[in-house]
Amino acid sequence: MGDGAELLVGTHKGLFVLRGERGGPMEVTARRFEGVDVEYAIRDPRTGTCHASVTSGHFGPRVWHASDPTGEWEQSDGPAFPEDAGATVKRIWVIHPGEEDGVMWAGVAPAALFRSDDGGRTWSLNRGLWDDPTRARWEGGAGGLCLHSIAPWPGDPARLSIAISAVGVWHSDDGGETWRRRVEGIVPRYLPEEARADTMDHCVHNLRRVPTRPERMFLQFHNGVYRSDDAGETWLDIGGEARGLPSDFGFPMVVDPHRTDRAFVIPLVADLDRTPPEGKLRVYETADAGESWRALSDGLPQEDAWHTVLRQAFAHDGGEPLGLYFGAESGEVYGSADGGETWRTVIEHLPPILSVRVSG
Repeated sequence: MGDGAELLVGTHKGLFVLRGERGGPMEVTARRFEGVDVEYAIRDPRTGTCHASVTSGHFGPRVWHASDPTGEWEQSDGPAFPEDAGATVKRIWVIHPGEEDGVMWAGVAPAALFRSDDGGRTWSLNRGLWDDPTRARWEGGAGGLCLHSIAPWPGDPARLSIAISAVGVWHSDDGGETWRRRVEGIVPRYLPEEARADTMDHCVHNLRRVPTRPERMFLQFHNGVYRSDDAGETWLDIGGEARGLPSDFGFPMVVDPHRTDRAFVIPLVADLDRTPPEGKLRVYETADAGESWRALSDGLPQEDAWHTVLRQAFAHDGGEPLGLYFGAESGEVYGSADGGETWRTVIEHLPPILSVRVSG
């Protein structure tokens, strides 16, 4: 699209395909799945195929796919639990391309991982994670027991990381056959200190891997922001007011695909007050791997701004300088074409926004 941009915006009332100037005003090119929840939509960069998580009141959650998001969509077979699992998919939180041709991953609630080997047309349950012996102790956060983040290792299909609310970070080195949980360094401060040692309750909100340095990962926790430099085996606290963050609570997170020390978060006050601190809508950037954070607010509302930005509603376009977009439950989408230095409202009056992804 040249200097143009295309966004796939999932909302409570359908999928909106937005097109316009990069970082500038956008228009609704198409609306699909009218009136139903579209939790997530993404274009597979390998094939150009678009995939969407759609929850129908009649048919439940399914993944749909299309070569053109403004055209006709086709429903896939699943994800759905086999009968012996004794469970029903309630929501498909995320869809992510794998590292092998045709492989797609999907994270669902109740927390489970599904794999497709045919480009998202059919799906099978990852039994290694589903049958983990600790599952009886798993509990969900306010959004339920959900697998919301999937982080493959670039170029190595055997290595995969996931995050579950509220059961922490999990890694596999054998393509998902076996899994290990790693939360060392992450402190669940919402629990009494005496209850933290043996708990499974680690409410991760978002997990991102740096593609050019895959052993580095960034994590947004329920009440903390963390970094790992050893592929998620251990975690370092990089949040707090001393480093420049007004709050450690939040959901969305973006990592720069080109710069290994750069990441972005959008803080909220707390779990019981999911609004921007001081009523100022600000994106926070670190350019030194979390040693310090600075507010990016030029063009964003700085008075009486009570927006809530959800987990999947913040994305980048991979450009240089980096293009950034995020959407709010109040229906606005904001965009920046200069790495967040300046922002503008690219569209208003959409339904409550669940996800934003750059498509082209």
